[in-house]
Amino acid sequence: MALKSSIKKPWPTKAVMRQIYEKHLWGGAQYDFYSGMGSHNKSLVDPYIHVLRSFLTSFSQPIRVCDLGCGDFNVGRQLHDLTIQYIGVDIVDELITRNELKYASPNLEFDCLDISEDQLPSADCVILRQVLQHLSNAEIMRIAKKLSAYQYVIVTEHMPNGQFNPNLDIVSGQGIRLKKESGVDLLSSPFNLKVKSDEMLLSIDLADGKGRIVTTLYRMSSPSALGGASFT
Repeated sequence: MALKSSIKKPWPTKAVMRQIYEKHLWGGAQYDFYSGMGSHNKSLVDPYIHVLRSFLTSFSQPIRVCDLGCGDFNVGRQLHDLTIQYIGVDIVDELITRNELKYASPNLEFDCLDISEDQLPSADCVILRQVLQHLSNAEIMRIAKKLSAYQYVIVTEHMPNGQFNPNLDIVSGQGIRLKKESGVDLLSSPFNLKVKSDEMLLSIDLADGKGRIVTTLYRMSSPSALGGASFT
């Protein structure tokens, strides 16, 4: 008699993310949609907004930004005014419909896409804010292969304190690699993202040794094509 496999079969990521929002697994029961404290805690959001607005104003002309995993848009709503076009992407249909109604603006577009499977919108810069940390290595690999199409990639991830073994695999969902004392590092195996340069823009230590929130800018190609970015 065959034994049942003990290996956990993952749900489709779309179903997982829909359930997270429906059941408010990231908190915020008083909200219709809530993307967690990482998108609402002012001690995390305000420094990030400051750094990103400095980056976006460093160009001679406004650039086009694609926000992959835009969530409830509490962060993106504070950035899009500095862009020629801002494209918010998420996998949950109802969330995208809500964002379209709540944040309608001439330079704003919202698309419902699975960023690991679907073709991504064209842009100068991609933002991935605390998105990859929830995804399996297989999904991250598919996303990473698409990033060379952009000139700038800005990634924010929840990292352990001190030295750690990066990119330990997880099942896509509510949790992150921190429980394994790991975090996502796109420059390390198995992703080995090829970049011209990388620069840490921001690192915020969390209380009680709960890790740090790190934002990194990857330059994928020469910024001169965008009119000469002076951001350093």
